Amino acid sequence: MYRFWGKVRTHSKRGKSLGFPTANVNLHKNIPEGIYISKTKLEGKEFKSITFIGVAKTFNEKNYKAEIYILDFNQNIYDKWISVELIKKIRGNKKFVSSEELVEQMKKDEVLTRQYKLW
Repeated sequence: MYRFWGKVRTHSKRGKSLGFPTANVNLHKNIPEGIYISKTKLEGKEFKSITFIGVAKTFNEKNYKAEIYILDFNQNIYDKWISVELIKKIRGNKKFVSSEELVEQMKKDEVLTRQYKLW
């Protein structure tokens, strides 16, 4: 599928406020927008993750980027390098009516990701 790497950047911290803290990485590859089951590598360890690629339409953003939600992970990794392997696309990018509707979909995406056998 696709792989990319980058330094984790500070953004709006909106993911954290929604209950899904994300590692934001600027993208220089043309990867189709959507939500992917992914594997994130940080300091030699691999973690199951969910990756959003694209423009955050719900919040009327214009920047194409990657946002990675690493499951069962709670560390400050700003300015650290991560690599991400996209395993399977589970849905396209979509504009939600509200942040509550987005969170409900993200919970479903998380259940799907947890059920997917990566290793």
